[in-house]
Amino acid sequence: MRIDVKQCAAILREKDNILILTHANPDGDTLGSGFALCRALMKIGKICAVENADTIPKKYNYLYEDIAPIKFDPDYVVAVDVATSKLLGNLDGKYHIDMCIDHHSTNDEYADNLLLEDVPAACRVIFEVVRELGVDIDKNIANCLYTGLTTDTGCFRYASTTADTYRAAAELIDFGAENGKINRIMFETKSKTYARLERLALDSMRFYENERVAVITVTQEMYRLTGSNEQETEAIAPLTRQIEGVEIGITIREKEDGTCKASIRTFESVNAAQLAKSFGGGGHSQAAACKFDCSVKEARERLIAKCGEFLK
Repeated sequence: MRIDVKQCAAILREKDNILILTHANPDGDTLGSGFALCRALMKIGKICAVENADTIPKKYNYLYEDIAPIKFDPDYVVAVDVATSKLLGNLDGKYHIDMCIDHHSTNDEYADNLLLEDVPAACRVIFEVVRELGVDIDKNIANCLYTGLTTDTGCFRYASTTADTYRAAAELIDFGAENGKINRIMFETKSKTYARLERLALDSMRFYENERVAVITVTQEMYRLTGSNEQETEAIAPLTRQIEGVEIGITIREKEDGTCKASIRTFESVNAAQLAKSFGGGGHSQAAACKFDCSVKEARERLIAKCGEFLK
């Protein structure tokens, strides 16, 4: 069932023991959404926690480091920035999900659904929910919400960024969001292990379809050589789209079990969500992802063949 912001807030006011789920391989938007909502619900006296299937990268520690861990049996479960329950990783099927708050056009509506497709980040939706809850937005909530806005818009560089996005960011700065610090952490700070991984990733880049498609491959061997891991690969996917003439950029990450995940980045000429949907994935028009139960080599071949169809 579709719900609006008012209905969402009304339901959350009635519930307690609320568990918030964020998607696997967490990014700034799902984590910012989850912890902003958690903090807001705690302010109105709710027992609340955030859970993720994977280890959260250290750079996001500031989102939750002052929140004491709490365990309870959830009475109500909310997924944020999760277009399909499959994106929950090994949490998929663990809980009955009562509500989803999202912004993806590919959302498959697996729960009561607050979906605003015309905003660039789930945190923009959460911002409205927090307001409707009547919560005073403090610096910590503002930092969470700003993190989602800036990461899902590429520091406000993507075409999805609107005048409303800038206004929302300005409001959050007025509420105390540390925009300079957050942007520096998200876009200008690299660990030494990531720097080594990025070098190998760029060395792996190959071009196809008259150099209109760029593919980066990140393997388990690369993680071993650099000391890095999958949690540090978030910044690699946008690199493919920075090459002049490239219309489709793909980053394929090999998983420990030999399967892989592909992150797709495009410009307006190609719909990344539709390309990902061809393989059971989804996302946004210029940023999407899908999984493959096959080797990196086979996944690359299948993706390149499908890219040829989209570039005709």
